Amino acid sequence: MLKNYLKIAFRNLLKNKVYSLINIIGLAAGMTVAMLIGLWIYDELTYDTYHKHYPYLAQVMQHQTFNHRKGTANSIPRPLEKALRTSYGSDFKYLSMASWTGDHILSFGERKITKSGNYMQVDFPEMLTLKMLRGTRQGLKDVKSVLLSESTARALFGSRNPMGEIIKIDNKSSVKVTGVYEDLPYNSTLKDLEFIAPWDLYLSDQEWVRNSIDQWGNNSFQLFAQIHPQGNMQAISKKIKDIKAKSDKDEARFKPEVFLQPMSKWHLYSDFKEGINIGGRIQYVWLFGIIAVFVLMLACINFMNLSTARSEKRAKEVGIRKVIGSVKAQLIGQFLSESLLTVLLAFIISLLLTELALPFFNELSDKKMGILWTNPSFWMVCVVFTLFTGLISGSYPAFYLSSFQPVRVLKGAFKAGRYAAIPRKILVVLQFTVSVTLIIGTIIVYKQIQFIKNRPIGYDNKGIISVYMSTPDYYGKHNLIQAELKKTGAVVEMSQSFGPLTGIWSNWGGFDWTGKDTDKDAEFAVTQVTHDYGKTISWQVLQGRDFSRDLATDSSAVVINEAAVKFMGIQNPIGFEIKNDNGNNTYHIIGVVKDMIMQNPYEPVKHTLYFLNYDNVNFIHLKLNAEKSSRESIASIEQVFHKLFPAVPFEYKFVDQEFAEKFQSEERIGKLAGFFAGLAILISCLGLFGIASFMAEKRSKEIGIRKVLGATIFHIWRLLSKDFVWLVFISCAISIPLAAYFLDGWLQKYTYHTNMSWWIFAVAGLGAMGITLLTVSYQAIKAAMVNPVEVLKNE
Repeated sequence: MLKNYLKIAFRNLLKNKVYSLINIIGLAAGMTVAMLIGLWIYDELTYDTYHKHYPYLAQVMQHQTFNHRKGTANSIPRPLEKALRTSYGSDFKYLSMASWTGDHILSFGERKITKSGNYMQVDFPEMLTLKMLRGTRQGLKDVKSVLLSESTARALFGSRNPMGEIIKIDNKSSVKVTGVYEDLPYNSTLKDLEFIAPWDLYLSDQEWVRNSIDQWGNNSFQLFAQIHPQGNMQAISKKIKDIKAKSDKDEARFKPEVFLQPMSKWHLYSDFKEGINIGGRIQYVWLFGIIAVFVLMLACINFMNLSTARSEKRAKEVGIRKVIGSVKAQLIGQFLSESLLTVLLAFIISLLLTELALPFFNELSDKKMGILWTNPSFWMVCVVFTLFTGLISGSYPAFYLSSFQPVRVLKGAFKAGRYAAIPRKILVVLQFTVSVTLIIGTIIVYKQIQFIKNRPIGYDNKGIISVYMSTPDYYGKHNLIQAELKKTGAVVEMSQSFGPLTGIWSNWGGFDWTGKDTDKDAEFAVTQVTHDYGKTISWQVLQGRDFSRDLATDSSAVVINEAAVKFMGIQNPIGFEIKNDNGNNTYHIIGVVKDMIMQNPYEPVKHTLYFLNYDNVNFIHLKLNAEKSSRESIASIEQVFHKLFPAVPFEYKFVDQEFAEKFQSEERIGKLAGFFAGLAILISCLGLFGIASFMAEKRSKEIGIRKVLGATIFHIWRLLSKDFVWLVFISCAISIPLAAYFLDGWLQKYTYHTNMSWWIFAVAGLGAMGITLLTVSYQAIKAAMVNPVEVLKNE
């Protein structure tokens, strides 16, 4: 029986090649989208699961309240580790302090490479269950040791055995390679961990880190934890909540609340608002999951519409089968087998399309995914997915076609009826409702990104490159570097600062001033700079002046931004004094500059202070000569750096490109939404093309008669097009308020956001109308141009 069903199904596919092709292509496109999104969701949901102890790992974080606003950070003070070990040691299997993952220079002989790494306590490799290729996870017990990732070891040593070899970190610390571990996967929060050095080495190299042993206000470190399998993250978080407040009275005024953030939430639930976890990327997982369902549904709707539209073609077949004894269940089985065969062919094509699309999709979504060919679970899901799609797309046609009455059919009295087209029209409306909503969403996301990008940043980041001072070789040589670079003519200005131009790396508290509101927590973002910082970045001085080399008193001067003036509540800031460290240091304000966007461009600029300091800087900023090409200038700059620092690789970043990276996440979402919206429209248009073709064929005699009676091509085109235009109009009437409601909620989460202009909805609606007319017009005009004699000669 099954063999017979499949044989008939295959014959029907070959008999109706155009409709079969439309169905298969539409289903293949829908299944490809669903498969791509499915792989993306799988990659997101399996983030960090590479680590065996994944359910028991956490990062120690804290909430703090500043000026009645509760903020959340993963940076903690160093004394917290000792306090947790002393008071709650039995609740933890491991605790491990860590620095921040960043770029460092690794050198072996003449070979020097820049790799991203971290300083960690000895238990951390065990916590992560690193897969050791050489050595053991205990390799950090020696203070002069290092663990390398497989790719880092290969870059440094090639095919040579790295074990026991001596390398240098940042041209100052000589360490022995005691282990090589497998590279962490791309869907891991710690994927950039290309080497691990001992925490004790960090202590011995950095005096400020050693001095932080009892500084509860110095939140400059990370702390990771592993609880026992029988432990409970929430219960432990409640236990340790007040440990910081109880340990330091000064910090208690900020109402610190210490808690554990499980590794399972690092990636998908990373957003906090007023101390409450409000989600994160999990929202995009749900969003794209819903899009996958809807796009696949659009393809299934095409199959349903075309199958039921051609019902009269199959009516006699159903009547004859019923007369010779076929029961309804057998007919349902036959039509479902046709559906499953179509879906199976579409699935095979979708596998090929997915494999071809993955490189583009990976680049678009910043992933490194592949089809899980060797994973049995993947194939089980594919089987269920194919069966489900086949049953969904074939169920309505199967029940509809099998319900025909044989007597009426064989007498020639069967007609589909005036209401038979209503389900098809409803499904077309549903298709275009989804498509138009996706188009509106894509436009809104793009408009929001452009709105934030066009927000004034307060300085000129064009033509500036930044060099990270990764080794002590750079320190104390500001004037020498500046003199050598200006000789080349490639650089017009140079300065240094603590932290990049695209971030604030330091926040200081404890400031006081006359008239200060005692209810305010005086914490400021702080950037320490050298002379010419303002000239290099062309910051805009609104009041007062910039730092001057001619005035020695500027060593105790400060430049503040507009946000700081508002925060401090002062009317005439120039000459005003700010005190710090219990009044031991006094600074006078010499200038007010326009707010500069250095952190999150979607949030307000934080009140910021700029101090002169040549000792505590770690970035060099160079303003390139606009009259020379960037390539020529950078080549000249590189020669100077190689001459002055032969042991350090010259690496730089364009500041405007670094700033653009802040929009990558939203841009990816926008591009993905646009990609899926385009496919949704394509699938919907395929369905319209098929239905329009069928309608033109069905009404061919009517069209012939109308042409004989004098109807023009335009009249025929309007006759066949108006029904479809009305359906799309209804879709727009549904989708526009729906999209407006949900997208307004999405925009409200941004402090600075665009508005939803009327033209967005007009463009989406008119675009859908235009695409519909183009799709339908081909069949309408083709039908209108047929010679009526050919159509009516059999009458």
